[in-house]
Amino acid sequence: MRHWSTWVPLVAALVLGAALVGSAAGWLTVVCVPALIGAVIAAVHHAEVVAHRVGEPFGTLVLAVAITVIEVALILSMMLAGGPDKATLPRDTIYSAVMIICTGVVGLCLLVGGLHHHEQNFRLDGSNSALAALVALAGLSLMMPSFTTSAAAGLYTVSQLVFVGLSSVALWLVFVFVQTVRHRDYFLPPSQASDEAVHAHPPGNAQAWASFALLLVSLVSVVGLAKQLSPSIEAGVAALGAPKAVIGIAIALLVLLPETWAAVRAARANRLQTSMNLALGSALASIGLTIPAVVLASVLLNLPLELGLASKDLVLLVLTFMVSTLTLATGRTNVMLGAVHLVMFAAFLFLSLVP
Repeated sequence: MRHWSTWVPLVAALVLGAALVGSAAGWLTVVCVPALIGAVIAAVHHAEVVAHRVGEPFGTLVLAVAITVIEVALILSMMLAGGPDKATLPRDTIYSAVMIICTGVVGLCLLVGGLHHHEQNFRLDGSNSALAALVALAGLSLMMPSFTTSAAAGLYTVSQLVFVGLSSVALWLVFVFVQTVRHRDYFLPPSQASDEAVHAHPPGNAQAWASFALLLVSLVSVVGLAKQLSPSIEAGVAALGAPKAVIGIAIALLVLLPETWAAVRAARANRLQTSMNLALGSALASIGLTIPAVVLASVLLNLPLELGLASKDLVLLVLTFMVSTLTLATGRTNVMLGAVHLVMFAAFLFLSLVP
């Protein structure tokens, strides 16, 4: 078991190979599920090794980008396979990712951190910059299509899609520049926590490169296995009579599992700044990288793409941003603020099932 992080990704890759050669039905589906979970856990481990080598805030950026690569690959593969029926899948997945992060992940981090440490601090400069960029990206990508008049409600024209895609990637790149170069100190912990992961000696170059390679293997396995299981997910949603948007929620929950685990662990270790970097950085990457990718696929392959949210989802998203602005306004958090976010998360899940 000492070397589980090495053989788990390899076993997951072998299971994926067997699923591609044969079929994901029957016993193979049963094997795919634990292989997928193992690959996710291994991805978190290796991302943290790489993160510890490169340091903050580069470390959280590694995991955020890795998770977004999973999301983009899943969305594009399902769009190509599903055709017009998957026109709203990117919207549903991105919206779900933003809501899960801003309510569920942030809420869990604040609750767990508050229970263990009463109050926790983080830097307002970095979090405010990330939240401002997130509101702008979500507004352009998910809100505006419901109100523009050049195309049908919820749709963008080709020129509008190109503009939003370029704006999204440009704003994300500016944020990464600010986070890693110009104002890196905004995203560093206010004080070092008494956590062994902070003070442990960084891994060597060989170990870091090996973890990076195994991280790639884990991510490929997660993408492939999730794709193999997607028909089962869709069948389950249909059998329950749930709205199609639940498929997007399922995908978002799946790909955000590594980030959630890492963020909650950091909050429990009194490293809330790392949790905020992970959560808000992943939400930004989810829009800033996914939107350009799906826009490019839509324009080049003539795939239908509907980005505008329905009225209920618009209200929930605006309410979530308002709550986030209020709860994160002081840089000090407690259990109460975590409970507020988790109630919003519960409302998001309930109203998705019972619209």
